[in-house]
Amino acid sequence: MKLNDQFITHTIGDEHVLIPVGGAAESFRGIARSNETAAFIVECLKDETTLDAIVAKMCVEYDAPEERIRADVCAVLDTLRSINALDE
Repeated sequence: MKLNDQFITHTIGDEHVLIPVGGAAESFRGIARSNETAAFIVECLKDETTLDAIVAKMCVEYDAPEERIRADVCAVLDTLRSINALDE
């Protein structure tokens, strides 16, 4: 899976945003704001990756149980799917 190339990321201070461009702007109008954890996941998705690979990177970066991290990653991926920002 990978971030749809019709979405760009931008950081403004401490705020991370995902912005649709091109055809994506027709199906999703707006800006998706994310916290630091979601932004980390989106950064992982800039290259082709898997759920397990993202979870492994998150386990190195954050001090939390793997089950909790996996649930959080899945929630972010579901949100990205809902706005068509994820290519699978």
